Amino acid sequence: MRNGLKPDLIERVLGGKPKYTLSELEEKFPPRDLPDGAFVTRFAPSPTGFMHIGGLYQVLINSKLAQQSHGVFMLRIEDTDTKREVKDAVRIIVDSLAQFGLQYNNDEKYGPYYQSQRRDIYHSVAADLLARGLAYPCFLTAADMEEIRAKQSAAGFPTGIYGEFARDRDLTDDEIIAHLDKGEIPSIRLYSTGNPNQRIFCKDAVRGSISFPENNEDLVLIKSNDGLPTYHFAHLCDDHFMRTTHVVRGAEWLSSLPLHYQLFRMMGWTPPQYIHTSTLDTIDADTGKQRKLSKRHDPEANVANLLASGWPVAAVLEYLFNIIASGYEEAKLKGAVKNIWEYEFRPKKIPMSGALFDMKKLEWWAKENIATMSVSDLVNNVVAWAQKYGESMHIAQVKDVDYLTRVLSIERDNPKRIRKDFITWRQTLSEVAYFWDEFFTPNRDFEFNRDLLNEFLSTFNINDDKDTWWNKIVAIANTAGVKNGDVAMNLRVAITGRTNTPDLYSIMQVMGEKRVLSRVQGALK
Repeated sequence: MRNGLKPDLIERVLGGKPKYTLSELEEKFPPRDLPDGAFVTRFAPSPTGFMHIGGLYQVLINSKLAQQSHGVFMLRIEDTDTKREVKDAVRIIVDSLAQFGLQYNNDEKYGPYYQSQRRDIYHSVAADLLARGLAYPCFLTAADMEEIRAKQSAAGFPTGIYGEFARDRDLTDDEIIAHLDKGEIPSIRLYSTGNPNQRIFCKDAVRGSISFPENNEDLVLIKSNDGLPTYHFAHLCDDHFMRTTHVVRGAEWLSSLPLHYQLFRMMGWTPPQYIHTSTLDTIDADTGKQRKLSKRHDPEANVANLLASGWPVAAVLEYLFNIIASGYEEAKLKGAVKNIWEYEFRPKKIPMSGALFDMKKLEWWAKENIATMSVSDLVNNVVAWAQKYGESMHIAQVKDVDYLTRVLSIERDNPKRIRKDFITWRQTLSEVAYFWDEFFTPNRDFEFNRDLLNEFLSTFNINDDKDTWWNKIVAIANTAGVKNGDVAMNLRVAITGRTNTPDLYSIMQVMGEKRVLSRVQGALK
């Protein structure tokens, strides 16, 4: 067994005395007091850009697994890559989760939840590895590593620091001290004993048992430039001491599984169960082939764009959840459940191959969602969206809430004939824009029958009930020798500018006498 470093040398290597022993950390972060079978999950994004729809997809899985098992869902910010950190990225993540109603429970006992604030924990674990000879200080510079990579590439070897290329893995204490005396600051590397000719068996909760070649690379655990951990080492420490039971992450992390198993086994800790989700894909407009949603090419990949466009958050969640649990749609339509939080699913049902993010299917969920809303909820959502994201047109439309309420109430009182023409809050206001004179666009292409319109004006009374109003329409049609629908169509286009609208009588009642007369007279001119 390889000898480790003595405490005084570990202190010099790490730039300070470790704050904790492993036993103290175990006591500081005890097992959680939760029911048997409870899931402890986490969403652990890097603050390096906008909130991707794939991230929301993973949050939903994490949140649902915790909710249905009476467990805990955490938000952990992996901010150790300071070079790529983007200003306000954390706020965007937190705001996105809040707008979708996805709540996390960051119990202070297991914090802090920013990796940059957990340095003492990482250094204490690294000290244990150094003391046991399972890690070592490495003084390779960027230039040294570039030279090694060049030699490896020229010889056809895999690139990386391993075996004979790991120059500093067996430095003596005196050699380490000599480097330190020169003011050199080391990184801390894993002393890997893996053999890539042998295989390690890992378990994915969806895919089952998978085998990989063992990891033989001496990966960096603690970086030399800032003393912060790499993703792999932070993942090990945080998931153990936060008592994470299940890690949900993208399939691109599958190749890291043998390394993470190696780290957990090296520490004598039980690894969490891993669930590697599929990518969210789209159909490429140019090639017609399925590909991963792109931050650069697909606006819907950015959650902020979905919110700014006014997609109902419940509809987005339901659509994503139906990708996760394919039986949800049927259960919802049959009335077996009211929402995603009432539907229990098994992790094994999560799709393993690329799941298609279909905007047409999202539209269907949005129509279904809005159709079942109360008028007050519909109005409140439209107003809230307009006030946060709307342009001057939308702000004007929601200024008179009473009028907006009457507009949006049309044909929403008959459960047997549910109106399904609203998709997003932006589109909803666009759909009813003709109710406002400043946004009404007269139809210049329609050939009006002036006689029908003049006859309507001569008999119009805003106080007529619907039957009386319709009988007048029939009478006008009979006198002119045309169909009832011809009269109605002339009125519809004159008043709304459109050939297809909800109930015309209701529209006229909401618009009022003055506006109706003005529109018809305008068509005659």
